[in-house]
Amino acid sequence: MPSLEPVRSASAPGAIGPYSQAIRCGDTVFCSGQIPLDAETGELRNENIEVATRQCLRNLQAVLAAAGCSASDIVKTTVFLTDLKEFPQMNAAYAAFFGTHRPARAAVQVAALPAGARVEIDCIAVRTQS
Repeated sequence: MPSLEPVRSASAPGAIGPYSQAIRCGDTVFCSGQIPLDAETGELRNENIEVATRQCLRNLQAVLAAAGCSASDIVKTTVFLTDLKEFPQMNAAYAAFFGTHRPARAAVQVAALPAGARVEIDCIAVRTQS
């Protein structure tokens, strides 16, 4: 079995508990969920669901870059929303980020998220470049 390598990016919010931003196992990268925290300011970008979604995806992109991946390497995401009524707006921001790339996805409503976030997104990616 390939070794498990923690992935760390200073361009994304640091882990605030006993977990890694991501774990690389061979060419597969498992990213922990990202809420819309701005890594530079530490502020929650929660003004609306579109802004929050874009920030979550930028955070994932930063972690993936540290693992040698890009957004086009994402094969699966999970989107956690505190209000499914915001799904259409989240979906529009999500679609704009991914363009023609369409990873598998699940989206679920949850009672609450850390720091009062309205969305959290995690992903699994497979490195396609060495």
